Amino acid sequence: MEHIVETINMTQSLFGWIVFSVFVLGYFFIAAEEKYHINKSKPALFIGTFMFVLIGGYYAVNGYDILPLHEELEKLILEIAEIFFFLFVAMTYIETMIERNVFEVLKHKLVSNGYSYKKLFWLTGLLAFFISPVADNLTTALILSTVLYTIDKHKT
Repeated sequence: MEHIVETINMTQSLFGWIVFSVFVLGYFFIAAEEKYHINKSKPALFIGTFMFVLIGGYYAVNGYDILPLHEELEKLILEIAEIFFFLFVAMTYIETMIERNVFEVLKHKLVSNGYSYKKLFWLTGLLAFFISPVADNLTTALILSTVLYTIDKHKT
């Protein structure tokens, strides 16, 4: 169903600056996670939710149509769910391969051949080239970082 949406420009309003300040504050806490000992996801989720609540309140108080905001919120929730489930499945594959000792066998093969870090670099690049068409790029990165992590743990 197509409907006409009034464009609301908050860039020159006090409310727009308040929302922007909340964003900058959240970005600061994300950047300073080590100093405050908090995970990046906590301020990101809190600030994102808080900004949506502020904007929703602004829409409601000023009598604007909430439907466009509702549709955008649904899109964002769907995108977040897609990313979550993709990562969940990718990590399940990796955990299954760890359980089946795939990385241990690969580590043993690579370490027993005495490859240098330079050779390992080229080998993982070659593996990434052949894994990427079958798996997603993020899955390939997760798999190869797990391989390199187990090899490095063994070499040092």
